[in-house]
Amino acid sequence: MSSWISRATESRHAQLITTAVVSGVVVGSAILGFQKARRMYKVAELKASIPDVGGEHHATRITEYGAASGAFAHSNEDERSMALAARARKGDYDDDLILEQLARNRVFLTDDGLEKLRTAFVIVVGCGGVGSHATASLARSGVTKLRLIDFDQVTLSSLNRHAVATLADVGTPKVHTIRRRLEQITPWARFDCRNELFSEDSADIQLAPMNGQAPDFVIDAIDNIDSKVALLNYCAKNKLRVISSMGAGCKSDPTKIFIGDISASTDDPLSKSTRRRLRALGVKDGIPVVFSTEKPGPGKAELLPLPEEEFAKGSVGELGVLPDFRVRILPVLGTMPAIFGLAVANHVILEITGYPHDYLPAKSRDKMYDGILGALQGSEERLAKSRGYEFQGLRIPLTQDDVGYLVEEVYHGRSVVSGLSTRLCLIRWNKPVEDFVDNRTPGQRNSLLQMKELVLMTKEEATKHEKEVLKGDSVPEDLYDRKVVDVVRLKMKEEEKYERFR
Repeated sequence: MSSWISRATESRHAQLITTAVVSGVVVGSAILGFQKARRMYKVAELKASIPDVGGEHHATRITEYGAASGAFAHSNEDERSMALAARARKGDYDDDLILEQLARNRVFLTDDGLEKLRTAFVIVVGCGGVGSHATASLARSGVTKLRLIDFDQVTLSSLNRHAVATLADVGTPKVHTIRRRLEQITPWARFDCRNELFSEDSADIQLAPMNGQAPDFVIDAIDNIDSKVALLNYCAKNKLRVISSMGAGCKSDPTKIFIGDISASTDDPLSKSTRRRLRALGVKDGIPVVFSTEKPGPGKAELLPLPEEEFAKGSVGELGVLPDFRVRILPVLGTMPAIFGLAVANHVILEITGYPHDYLPAKSRDKMYDGILGALQGSEERLAKSRGYEFQGLRIPLTQDDVGYLVEEVYHGRSVVSGLSTRLCLIRWNKPVEDFVDNRTPGQRNSLLQMKELVLMTKEEATKHEKEVLKGDSVPEDLYDRKVVDVVRLKMKEEEKYERFR
């Protein structure tokens, strides 16, 4: 190697090449070093030219929403209202004026009732059409401590149903829109605005006391199923009084709106999904809800699917504002969310003040469920006897609540075969496996029956089904047409999905 270098350096041509390479490296390094030094000098010069930002500098002025000061500029009326509200919250507001403003409520609720309302703390989760009307009504009625929770902003399409939003509020967080407008009506009220999404993970903080006072009531005005279930489950488990608004979308008949227990709410897809999810979490009743019994029909509004061109763009989930939020178009008549919201506020006012109220009760069908449970018990005993099992004292792992759930939620109170709604009973759909009775515990015999194995029929249909399928050699496909079989399979598949929550 050394001899090769020696011969190379002895060549004049090689010496010239070496000199050129070394010179190029030196010149390049010098250029790069100069450019780097010049960049450093310019950055230092730019930093030196930036003045210190004082407290009065325009860059420090942002709005209460965290936006640039010119984004949501306050009008003169807003400025006056904000100043008045700030003084009122400090006590610089004549109480006689407040009582005069609340005079009609005062004579209705009495001084004691109004005092309860004025000292109440209410949390409203969801500040759209329903929540905004509920909040406005509560503030106008005397509630002085309100926490508003909503992640969303006012849009142009919000204006057909929002209680207080104006064109100037488009793009503003809903919680601040409500606060800003209601401060012009009830300046003494205290609003704790949370521009955030409610979630199970943050529930402890979002539903926490205000200045040491636990919430007297929580209002659920959420239209997302996951958040709604999380809120209602948290309130039920932590014994917080709550009322929930079910779906106002696609509804138009105000005479069909009721207030009742969640276990009795019907004819509403949102209510059905909420009930089933809550039941899987161990909450089956005890939550008042506002719901509509209006049924869909020809010519009525329906939940609109996304246009085909939107599906063609790719993942539909990416079109939502947030993950798992609906992206379909929900037709809403602007009056209906207002009626739902006012009904919610009315219930909260009556409950807090102790004013007597007795809503139209839902029909009790407990006696019918007991009869169906007894008939199912008899069917299982007869089946066990036909298989040679000891059937006396056979137990089935179902309760009256389970029966009610299957009848109302899964089969909607109608026979899966004929659609009739009278003389109903539950029965196995398929012939059970050989070992369908558990004898492992001495002196105790249990049927291994599962809810997903049952169908709803009339008594006459069940008698024939028991004879030919459960005790005979036929299968359901031999007795029923394809439509009935497909419906049963769909119901069982759906119930199997919900079974994992139990």
